[in-house]
Amino acid sequence: MRADLDALEVAAGHRFADREILRRALTHSSHVHEQAIADGQPTARDNEQLEFLGDSVLGFLISEDLLQRHPEAAEGRLSKLKAHLVSAAWLHQAAQRLRLGEYLELGRGEEMSGGRAKKTLLVDALEALIAAIYLDGGMEPARAFIQRFVVAPGLSEAGLAGEQVPQNLTDYKSALQEFAQARHLPPPRYVIVGERGPEHSKTFTVEARVGREWVGQAEGNTKKSAAQKAARDVYDRLQGSPAG
Repeated sequence: MRADLDALEVAAGHRFADREILRRALTHSSHVHEQAIADGQPTARDNEQLEFLGDSVLGFLISEDLLQRHPEAAEGRLSKLKAHLVSAAWLHQAAQRLRLGEYLELGRGEEMSGGRAKKTLLVDALEALIAAIYLDGGMEPARAFIQRFVVAPGLSEAGLAGEQVPQNLTDYKSALQEFAQARHLPPPRYVIVGERGPEHSKTFTVEARVGREWVGQAEGNTKKSAAQKAARDVYDRLQGSPAG
């Protein structure tokens, strides 16, 4: 049995005037097909059309947000940031933070095959939820939801939470590797040296090391973000050092 929708509304920060559209956003086609077989006709609608709309709303509002945050950034840089924020991998993490799988309405077969944890189902449900918020409350609630659950943590995860986009790069791990190679230094190595906090909200400490001399440590709410920050620390100091 899926979790209480009141908790999802609180987590999402939107109280639905039309609860049915929220239910539809969380209803997978397997549940509708199963009902149609059992009852002779479906008694609910699935979330596929909402997913279609939500994908468009998401793309538009992320583009708008990035342009407002970084008005001087080149189109190519904005495109890279947007690609990260709308990627299935990142949206899956956002859906997991909302524990969206607990609220899905699935057919029995999909339930038995672990549907509540499937990346595709969770990403689709997140996009459908965005559409439901938009249809129920308009653009502002949708904008607030996307900023809170997709854009802000996504830029932080990529090491870009500050006001300015780095002028030449967004991936410091790749930049550090290329810089070390150009200086004929050993390739960078990354080690998780610590983690703390509860399972659902851990903080990781990652050490980046180039040879014996160049070492940096940083914390992040994911291993990836911590590694990016540690790489940036080493990269910035290497940039200021004389070539050997």
